[in-house]
Amino acid sequence: MKKVLSSLLLIVGFLAFSQQKSTGVMTCTVGTRTVTGKITLNNTTNKVRLDLTGPSDRWFGFTFRSAANSGMSGAPTDALTYSNEGFVDRHLGGIGVYDADTQDWTVINAPTISGSTVSMAYERNMTTADGANDNQFNYATATSISAKCVITGTAGLTIAPHGGAANTSVTSGSFAVLGTNDVEAVNNKVVLYPNPAKETVTIKNADKIKSVDIYESAGRKIKSVKPDGETINVRDLKPGIYYFEITLKDGNLSYEKLIKE
Repeated sequence: MKKVLSSLLLIVGFLAFSQQKSTGVMTCTVGTRTVTGKITLNNTTNKVRLDLTGPSDRWFGFTFRSAANSGMSGAPTDALTYSNEGFVDRHLGGIGVYDADTQDWTVINAPTISGSTVSMAYERNMTTADGANDNQFNYATATSISAKCVITGTAGLTIAPHGGAANTSVTSGSFAVLGTNDVEAVNNKVVLYPNPAKETVTIKNADKIKSVDIYESAGRKIKSVKPDGETINVRDLKPGIYYFEITLKDGNLSYEKLIKE
């Protein structure tokens, strides 16, 4: 009986830690430029997370795409864009028409530029009240998903005609249940937000931090700080890019980039 009970507890424990599915990184390539998206479903919080990257010098779009949808338009019409307006939730009003939608996504990591790439992470509820314009995610039945990306052929962040089919690409991914170690790594990751920041940054998992060394982009150490609770004061930093070398209490190091406005 003890063995049976122990086995059941192990199974229950594993399931408790395995309530996330991820596609891994899906890549759309157009010429020499790429858009990547990683979709993670969390059955515990009922959230879907999107980690998105793309070229920093032009607007681009990422559209959830049904199997029957061969173009950027058609159901579902859920579209996300990065432009001079930032990351915006939209729906497709026709070929090349990106209409504003209810902004269901909340920021995890604000758009951050590194060289020629911009990266960001957002999340929303897996299901919304707008089934016509929002892709609805079902954790239990999610096995795969495809998306269509547009990378405009002309440099510029203002949304405009993207130049036709030659500037679009399709990608897909299969959802795989994350193992215990994968989930733990995600849950324990140190994250700075908001990013960019003006006065203070909040640190996810601040209780795991021993100390923080701040470096300017050229590699010169500016100062060492200790979090004040879950925040760090950055008012005295000049606008620019900084790197945080974070020493964790377990001895490991974590590195995060911060843009100071």
